[in-house]
Amino acid sequence: MQANKLDAEYWRKRWQNGETGWDAGAPTTPLLAFFETLVDKDQSILIPGAGNAWEAEYLHANGFTHVNVLDLAPEALASFSQRNPDFPPHHLHQQDFFEHEGSYDLIIEQTFFCALQPAMRHAYAEKMHKLLRPGARLVGLLFTVLSNTEGPPFGGTLDEYTSCFSPWFRSVTMLPCLNSIKPREGRELFVELVR
Repeated sequence: MQANKLDAEYWRKRWQNGETGWDAGAPTTPLLAFFETLVDKDQSILIPGAGNAWEAEYLHANGFTHVNVLDLAPEALASFSQRNPDFPPHHLHQQDFFEHEGSYDLIIEQTFFCALQPAMRHAYAEKMHKLLRPGARLVGLLFTVLSNTEGPPFGGTLDEYTSCFSPWFRSVTMLPCLNSIKPREGRELFVELVR
């Protein structure tokens, strides 16, 4: 599949056809465990390629006041808004990630990276670096084992990911995920990258 095929129209059609196999229906176990460690509820958080944004819903319901949701597909944001009518509308961004501007303390990665063509990974790492404040973190999950030629989702290896992120982050921690949801067991890395 060519990179230009994974555009806004592609993702809109996936939503319209109910082809949302990435959607776990709730925040996944590894991210819930991470959220439990967060103390500062005023930190600025971005969730790009958020889809149904279960993570944003959880954080918002638990008193986090500066959660931002970004997705290309208006259907994704409409679904989220319908479930969360009290979520601040100015924290919803229908936009291409690479065009988004902002400054964040934390960015949550949940199935967005694996939806991008592998050729775009270095641009993703550079953009994350630009969106994060110094000392801020990119935290989430990356798929392993899956082929890099068919997808999305696209997977990769620990070495590939380390090579991609190391130029942009002063601390790169990637560990096999031990508390993945059942369909993803043995296929995820939990990552914490510090700008």
